[in-house]
Amino acid sequence: MSSTSGIEVPATSNNASAGKPKQVKLVLLGESAVGKSSLVLRFVNRDYVENREPTIGAAFLTQKCATDDRTIKFEIWDTAGQERFHSLAPMYYRNSQAAIVVYDITKATTLDKAKSWVKELQRQANTDIVIALVGNKLDLARDDLEEGESTSEENENERQVPKEDAQAYADEAGLLFFETSAKSAYNVDNLFAAIAKKIPLENMHSSGSRGGGVGRNAAGLTHGVNLMQQSTSAGNSGACAC
Repeated sequence: MSSTSGIEVPATSNNASAGKPKQVKLVLLGESAVGKSSLVLRFVNRDYVENREPTIGAAFLTQKCATDDRTIKFEIWDTAGQERFHSLAPMYYRNSQAAIVVYDITKATTLDKAKSWVKELQRQANTDIVIALVGNKLDLARDDLEEGESTSEENENERQVPKEDAQAYADEAGLLFFETSAKSAYNVDNLFAAIAKKIPLENMHSSGSRGGGVGRNAAGLTHGVNLMQQSTSAGNSGACAC
């Protein structure tokens, strides 16, 4: 599997970290079909595709993100959610500085799976890994529609995971928490910006270094889907607002 760079987000001239970006390895985990790949592609390519094919093994993407005091180069491993690929996960979360654990707010069982991933990360990943719990598919929840939006009757009661319950669990477990919609882009940039700000600078590596076991060397160990091939015209018009 070849690696491909995503859209670069230029740092502003007054940004204190306008020099060399800091490199952060980030892994996405969660059950199949919760929208992990859609979240990544919304962040990297500013794009959304309905009925995307499942990821096989893992896909690798990159994206730069500038915050007030740093410029981050996220090196993102989007892992497959099927149970048969579970044993490969440690290869991708090993030495990761951040993890996004995704569940589908319309399927309560996916939160149970997300909790098991959190426990595994807390046992086996870096002790200082930043973990974000993310409830995706917010566009399907009638109570969270933006003003002027509408939904069909069959969708109005699709939420199965109350936000308050997931927030309480995240608080107890010491996680960042967001509800997102990859389809509408709601909260996607905010999610990655919060992760970028949470990681201590001393845990980052200068872009181009091999420190911290950043996962490029895992690329040859399993087949992957190169999600970046899906976009041919993303350009810089949709630069990340981190």
